[in-house]
Parts: sequence; C-alpha cells; structure tokens
Amino acid sequence: MNDPLLDFASLLCSRLCHDLLSPVGAINNGLELLADENDPALRRQYMDLLADSARVSADKLKFFRLAFGAAGGFGDRIAAGEVRTALEALVKGNSRIAFGWMVDGEDLSRGATRILLNLGLIALDALIRGGRLDVCLEDDEIVIRAEGPRLVLDAEVKAMIVTGDAAPTSRTAGAALARMLAERERRSLMLSQEDGLLLLGASRPMVDPILEVELQS
Repeated sequence: MNDPLLDFASLLCSRLCHDLLSPVGAINNGLELLADENDPALRRQYMDLLADSARVSADKLKFFRLAFGAAGGFGDRIAAGEVRTALEALVKGNSRIAFGWMVDGEDLSRGATRILLNLGLIALDALIRGGRLDVCLEDDEIVIRAEGPRLVLDAEVKAMIVTGDAAPTSRTAGAALARMLAERERRSLMLSQEDGLLLLGASRPMVDPILEVELQS
C-alpha cells in the first residue's frame, strides 16, 4: 500500500535533486578540468567556475531549506530578511530578471514563508525569457507578480494551484505544498494569467470566529 506522505516527500526530494544536479555537476566537471590543467589562466577560469557553481548550490540549498524543509534553527516566525535573501539569491542566478520586494513587517509566519517561497519559485520558473518578479505581503496577504516577454506556466502546476485536481509529480510538488499549507491556514490561493503577466497569491489566514472572540477578550 502506498503511503501518500512518503510519496510526497519523495517528490520534493526529486525536485531538489533535479535543481541541484546542474550546479553540482559543474563542480565535478570543474574539478576534473582543474586536475589536468597546468595553464595558470585556464586554472583561474576553472576556479571561477567552481566558486560560481558552489555559490549556486549553496543558494538553492538555503532556499529549499526554507521552502520545503522544516527550517531547523528558526522559530515559528522567520525574519523577512532571511526570506528575501533566499528568493533573491535564486533570482540573481538569472541576470535577465529584476526583483522587487515589498513586505511589511520584520518577520513572517512559517506558513506564510513556505507559501510565498513556493509561489515565488513557480513564478520564477515561468519567466523563461526574463522579466521582473515582484513579491508583496501586506497584512499577511501574499501576492507574487511576474511580468515578462514570455510566460510559460505548466498546465499541471496551474491546475494544482487553481483546483488541486492534478497528479502530484516532482513538477507540481511546490504547488501541492503551497495548496496544503494554504488549506491548513484556511487561505485561498489565487492565480491570474494574461499576456506577459502572471499573478499568484494567497489570501490572509481566516480566523475561526470563536477563536477570534477569545483572542480579543
């Protein structure tokens, strides 16, 4: 009998491994070239390649730690600067994409952090020819705006966000996680797409009326 939670964890691991394969492979190739090269100029080029690939690998690991993992070392609230740094580092890996950050407050809840980062990654992946990625969070309502000359959003990812009616795969794992987190916090996910513009978001958490009265008393 299949275990849905185990299967989903495997899909997240597959996504992580897929994204890390390229920079880690570049490190391996760089080491092999460095071992056989005696020319000082070429050795410097290979060292630059190694340094760049190591940075990309570290940036992706930091991002996935917050977006997919338990983010050990952080409490229930995560500094907004940590969240910004994690996403901005991925954006900087593509010089054709500009990044904007408009977040009120000094920290985010763990749930908001993971939803924001997963939706941000989906929007970033859609900007296949560059453009601009903007992140906005106000009163715990999340809006991700991607604008570019060509936007490509996987149909299964879109279905997972809009209705949840899509088979979990390594491609849809981030969207599935965002949906599960949104449902847990009683948020609604939002998606709007037109030529050159993609909006993704999550409404502010809905508080149980009885609990809200108790909190206010």
